[in-house]
Formats: sequence, C-alpha cells, structure tokens
Amino acid sequence: MPLTDAACRNASWPPDRRQARDANAGGLYLEVSAAGSRRWFWKFRIEGVEKKFALGSYPGVSLAAARKARDAAKLQKAAGINPIQARQVVKLKAAVNTGDTFREIALEWFDKHHTRWSGHYATREKRNLEKDLFPYFAPRRISEIEPIELLAALRRVEERGALDVASRVLMTSRAVWRYAVATARAPRDITADLKGALTPHKKRHFAAITDSTQLGTLIRVIRGYQGGPIVRTALQLAPMLFQRPNELRGAAWAEIDLDEALWTVPAARMKRRIEGKEHGDLSTPK
Repeated sequence: MPLTDAACRNASWPPDRRQARDANAGGLYLEVSAAGSRRWFWKFRIEGVEKKFALGSYPGVSLAAARKARDAAKLQKAAGINPIQARQVVKLKAAVNTGDTFREIALEWFDKHHTRWSGHYATREKRNLEKDLFPYFAPRRISEIEPIELLAALRRVEERGALDVASRVLMTSRAVWRYAVATARAPRDITADLKGALTPHKKRHFAAITDSTQLGTLIRVIRGYQGGPIVRTALQLAPMLFQRPNELRGAAWAEIDLDEALWTVPAARMKRRIEGKEHGDLSTPK
C-alpha cells in the first residue's frame, strides 16, 4: 500500500530490527533508524546490482517532494545516467568552482604552476595575462567569452608588430582555457578555433661568423679590447667555451678543475625547468 503523510509521521523503529523501511510505489521508501531519523531513498538497479539513492530527510523533504525527486532520478536512469554519479559530479563542481571570471581562473592556474617554472618563464606568462588578456577579459565569465573576442585581443598584439608575442599569448590563453575546462568552468577550449588565425611569425637566425678570416678578425678585436680585466677575460673565454653569458658571468672557482682543464656548470645555474635545476634533468628548458 502506498505511503501517506500520516504513515510517514507515525513511522517508528521496531526494537528487534536495526532499521525499518516503509515502502512506497516505484522503489521509493522511508528508512527509520534507531536514533529516530527518517530518510528517503529510491531503490533501483544498474546492470543487475541494487543501488539506493538518497533523497533527503523527512519531514524536511515531504512525501510529495520525495516522489518528485524519485521521478527525476528515474528520468536520469532512463537516459542512461547514473543519478548517484551525477550528484557526485555536481558536488565536485561546487567544491572546485571558487570563481568563474577569466581573472580568477587565470590567477588560479598561474598559482598552481609557476613554482615549477623558471623565473623568466613565470614573468613572461604573468605579463601575457596582465598586459594582453586582463584588460579585455578580467571580469568576464570565461564560459561566455567567444573565440572572435579572443582573436580580436590577439590581433591587437599583432598590430604592435609583436607576432611572436601574439603566438605566446595564445599559448597562455590555451593553458588557461584547458584548466577552466578541467575544473568544469568552461564547456570547451575555444583556443582550438583559432588555429591558423594568427599571422605566421617568420623566424630569423642570429648572425654568426662562418668565415675563418672574419673569425680571426673577431679574435683580434677581442684581444685588443682595453676595458676592465673581468670583461676582457670573459670576452676571450666566450668563443672558446660556447656558454651563455649568465653561465659565464656566474662561474666560480669551485666549478673549475685546472688540472683536468674541466669546467662543470651546476644544473641550478643552467637554462632549464625548475626540476632540471634541482635534479640535473636535461629536459627542454622553459
């Protein structure tokens, strides 16, 4: 017999049982515990396995409300959705979604990742956000920003003649949008729509001496330099050691073995990711 409001109010726990269930039609039932609590559940099966879906406590959730909640869960199941898992997803989204504006998500992404970047890379990423993205999108909900709007912001960077910077700002945007998708604050990564939309940046090679006569001229000019002894020594070492200026400038006597004619540059001073600096990893620097 279907439950009534009176039956729900008068439902009690039998002393000889751990729990009591007063069933309603369609798998809905009211469970009464020894402590006196009354909770609604809907019983259903998925792949032959019985499940129970909590619908709230009585009398906070009335009999009529429990029936409506059961019917809604039935519709989910009919559509191939497990209502228990669907509720868990909703809870996870609520726990993650601390803010949905572009600024909030971008700063959250930056804070999670910048500690493993080199100082130069972190500064560049922050500059991309503050100079070329925040002025246009900071207060906007990221889910409402359209690809054409992002393209317009990138075109403004191109108009400065900074084609390489425009590509890097797009890369920063892509990372922010992917983080937003992963944390359920954007439905998709809109930067994928901008593939091929920017003006290609034509790379240029740095000038290099490839003629032996010109190399001799450079060496003679270096040897004739009349500046301070530190700079003069650094200039003479540079074409022999082929190290970046930062490594050469930071060289310490403790790194040099004169007997073996060997200079060992510590990983912490080389151009690479933070992990590489700490552990000597030779992965591509950032």
